Amino acid sequence: MKEYIPCLDNKDAIARLASTEHGEKWERHCPAGKSRLCCIIPPPLGYKRPIRWPKSRDEVWYSNVPHTRLVADKGGQNWIQSQKDKFVFPGGGTQFAHGADQYLDQMAEMVPELAFGERTRVALDIGCGVASWGAYLLSRNVLTLSIAPKDVHENQIQFALERGVPAMVAVLATRRLLYPSQAFDLIHCSRCRINWTRDDGILLAEVNRIMRGGGYFAWAAQPVYKHEPSSLQAWNDMADLAKNLCWKLVAKKGYIAIWQKPVDNSCYLKRAPGTLPPLCDSSDDPDSVWYVPMKACISPLPGNGLGRNITTWPSRLSLPPERLKAVNSDALQAKPEVFLAEQRYWTAIVEGYLRGLGLKKEDIRNVMDMRAGYGGFAAALISQKVDWWVMNVVPKRGVNTLPVIYDRGLIGVAHDWCEAFDTYPRTYDLIHAAGVFMLEKNRCNAAHIILEMDRILRPGGWVLIRESRYMAAELEFLAKSVKWHTRILETESAGRPGQWC
Repeated sequence: MKEYIPCLDNKDAIARLASTEHGEKWERHCPAGKSRLCCIIPPPLGYKRPIRWPKSRDEVWYSNVPHTRLVADKGGQNWIQSQKDKFVFPGGGTQFAHGADQYLDQMAEMVPELAFGERTRVALDIGCGVASWGAYLLSRNVLTLSIAPKDVHENQIQFALERGVPAMVAVLATRRLLYPSQAFDLIHCSRCRINWTRDDGILLAEVNRIMRGGGYFAWAAQPVYKHEPSSLQAWNDMADLAKNLCWKLVAKKGYIAIWQKPVDNSCYLKRAPGTLPPLCDSSDDPDSVWYVPMKACISPLPGNGLGRNITTWPSRLSLPPERLKAVNSDALQAKPEVFLAEQRYWTAIVEGYLRGLGLKKEDIRNVMDMRAGYGGFAAALISQKVDWWVMNVVPKRGVNTLPVIYDRGLIGVAHDWCEAFDTYPRTYDLIHAAGVFMLEKNRCNAAHIILEMDRILRPGGWVLIRESRYMAAELEFLAKSVKWHTRILETESAGRPGQWC
């Protein structure tokens, strides 16, 4: 129970699955009714306050993630080592035993247009191990979301989060990943053990959906460099599928092959009839992801260039992106003004948080914003030069602003707060919730949301909730029931949301 993830550990639901051939057992199967546990998840025996960032990139307490199997399996590949009461991370990986920095240098040399920290700002690492690739990209101003299924290598995502590296549990199986179309500038897979060519290329078509027009896919795997018949066949199959997706092989050297996605639909329209995968039906919404089945089809790029014409980092953080035009909201023509007003609002609020609440910047690393809007809270933290990373959550009930969040150079995910989040207990140092309970009051049990927040909050962590005075009083009662220390502060004029923490 100390590592319980409700929607991924539902053994009864998993046992009832008709098939697990395509990884269905790793997907979400949330408990409901009486099978939903309403209890506090305890930390492991000997749990300590996590080592603080940036030191945590290289070492974590053994007692916080007490698992040695990964050391036995991957220690020789320089992933992870055990030293007294700590695990240490030398920075290696299966395909980069000499260190992630050297590996990243090689990628930058192969494709200078990657321009880490400028053109490439948001990356995805699929089958990430302990997330050293993403950890070392942080120093190059690249924000990488590292994902892997639960327990494939025994708690690899838990190790990544304990290090202070952006990560979540996710799997390429039968449903779409919970990220929007054209989200990532770079997607990476190093020995991720995925059969990309199965079922007419459905998994690589999903990667194509979430990769930005003009973005890159880097594949480090045995078929890239081995020459026995099985590897050659695997390479030829992968190369043929990439060609059908209209990807261009821009570099192939040593262990690594790198393809680039097209910037428009011209290649798709020139493909021979019957080429697989086909173009998706015009009725398909590539940004609809919550429990949506994957489709073995290519999501066409918007004809107006939305999502492709992104300026470089850091300018993209503050400029209203073109995909604002596609956000279905009531703002209509005033969307850029609303975007800029939200940014001014959150800049002022974050300044108040840092100045008046006693938050110690060095004590916080992993942060969640439960109702992120356009990502203004996360952007304000960056403008304040606070070395935290933020998981921006866009609730299913509400406006889908995830494309805008990614266009700004931030990361985020779709979620329904009536269900549990796909992460381990004790993930976040700070959870921010502005208007979440008012949004969900007619759908979700507030006590269930509080329990889920408690599950993913680190011992000693902070929760900041902005709600009406009435809602804050109700939530304070629930918070005290899970042993939180609470205080209510009136931070704005009468009748407007207050702050409770």
